[in-house]
Amino acid sequence: MSRQRETFNEINITPLTDIFLVLLIIMMVIAPLLDQQGLNLTVPENVDAEQVQKDPKILTVSVTGDDRYYIDGEEVAPEQLAATLKSEASNYPDGMMIETDGEATHGAVVRLMDNARNSGITSISVSEI
Repeated sequence: MSRQRETFNEINITPLTDIFLVLLIIMMVIAPLLDQQGLNLTVPENVDAEQVQKDPKILTVSVTGDDRYYIDGEEVAPEQLAATLKSEASNYPDGMMIETDGEATHGAVVRLMDNARNSGITSISVSEI
């Protein structure tokens, strides 16, 4: 008497479904905790002609393609940048304009922005020259 077994040709997907549901729940719990700090950017508002004509006191800092910093045409060493910005911040209450070369690295511009924030400059604009 030989007994033949039937072959099992179907895949049991229940364990696979359980794993996916557990991963989904874990992602739903962890996702709100991954809040990353970023830059707060504001969109410029419409400006009246009277506001444009007043003489703004804005500090202009240029970043060249080889990551050199120039404040009012004078080169500033990266080590001296924080001290220079701190001393100039009180003279320019309207904020700072960063003019970057298209070849300047992202790190150089972010370093300048960090130093400006630490110096007390609250309004920072960026443009490409």
